[in-house]
Amino acid sequence: MESTPPTPQRRTAEAVVEAFNKMDVEAIVSHRNEKCTRIFLPASMGLQPQDNATYFSSLQKLRAIFHNFSLTINDLLEDKEKRRLCMCLSARADTVAGEYINEYMWLYDFDDKGKIVVAKEFSDSVMEREFFPNLKAAMIEQQAEQANSGPESQ
Repeated sequence: MESTPPTPQRRTAEAVVEAFNKMDVEAIVSHRNEKCTRIFLPASMGLQPQDNATYFSSLQKLRAIFHNFSLTINDLLEDKEKRRLCMCLSARADTVAGEYINEYMWLYDFDDKGKIVVAKEFSDSVMEREFFPNLKAAMIEQQAEQANSGPESQ
């Protein structure tokens, strides 16, 4: 039985995951249409949509604090005719606040060239609300320790 070659949408989605696993911000953003919008869900998180420039900037910041980041596709559904794809993913990384573990549901809409035009991203909002304040506190503490152990204190 012949297998059907992957659609441009699926190749793009898999390339985005691969780029995340390398934390290659330029490659991640390269798969997005120039007018792509990232929308965070659920809306109750109160996060504003991001254009590519804002998304790129936020990824640059995350790259500096997430080490050994890995994404795993647990499920993938695709509507080939509507050029839509949905992935259920699990994430893991090391940070100064400890291990980061999260789950995501990404819904992508694509243009006719296989570029992402809308990225709707659901994440575990309880994890987000609990982890990121702890991460921020740990980073502040780490910066204070580094400032106190600078060359002038030796």
